[in-house]
Amino acid sequence: MAQAWRCTGLRWSADGPVLRWDGGRDSALTWGKRVAFGVTEGGVRTCVGARGNACPIRAVVSGRSTGARCEECARLDRAHSVAADTIADDPRPYHVYLAWFGPGMTKVGITALERGSARLLEQGAVTFSWLGSGPLMAARRTEELLRAALGVPDRIPYADKRAVRAALPGTVAERAAEVEELHARAVALGAWPESLEREPCQVVDHVGVFGLTGLAPAVGAVSELVAGGVVGGELVAAAGPDLHLDLGDAAEDGRGVVVLDTRLMTGWELVPVGSGGLTVPVREFKGMKGAGEAAGVQDGLF
Repeated sequence: MAQAWRCTGLRWSADGPVLRWDGGRDSALTWGKRVAFGVTEGGVRTCVGARGNACPIRAVVSGRSTGARCEECARLDRAHSVAADTIADDPRPYHVYLAWFGPGMTKVGITALERGSARLLEQGAVTFSWLGSGPLMAARRTEELLRAALGVPDRIPYADKRAVRAALPGTVAERAAEVEELHARAVALGAWPESLEREPCQVVDHVGVFGLTGLAPAVGAVSELVAGGVVGGELVAAAGPDLHLDLGDAAEDGRGVVVLDTRLMTGWELVPVGSGGLTVPVREFKGMKGAGEAAGVQDGLF
């Protein structure tokens, strides 16, 4: 019986996306690599716990949940979280940034200075620029100021991000335009906290990092994993937590790309499979006819 592995999520390194597993094993992901795995027969998805601690009751959680946590562990995880705005005493300096995901989709956010651009890669930001840096509360006040003054949100749904990845403007200059315009408006505003140092506009473009050049439109997205289900395809792009997998002959209407949100993998026991395919529920996008199985050869679990 094949050894089962538990995925702890996708992380972005300097060399690209990496899947992480319980026990410290990492699987680097490169374009053209075959990603294929099966969910153990009869298995259930269990809570991943909170803040490095296992769920005390190993609660069963929904296959559609991207957090893979039970109600109590989710509460504990957010009880000391900058993202949830539940702490105010973090002594680390923070960046305020503008992130662009496609036309008309720019958000403002904050991230710890020590994390560099990791947070932007994790969110799937196509382009971004720093706005300023300073103490946490000054960064938070600036974020709120810019949300109100510029009319930009602090969150953009992943479904919206996925919908435009294959139809982004073709040049770096076009992709940078909205961030540059909003940056100029932002630094012209008054009422910035005195302790926040403004930074010049230097737009970073992630199209090459994510492999989005020439990306084929996705025909659907995996909605959940299920016991006994199989996912397999060639990795053609990755952005944020999403893997874009080319199914080959797995789609009835020919070759097609399906998006797998790797957050859906956590909490399951996964095993290597000798053939790829797609036998898990998929939310179809316009034009997708369905999905079946495709043959393939894999040399292990990623």
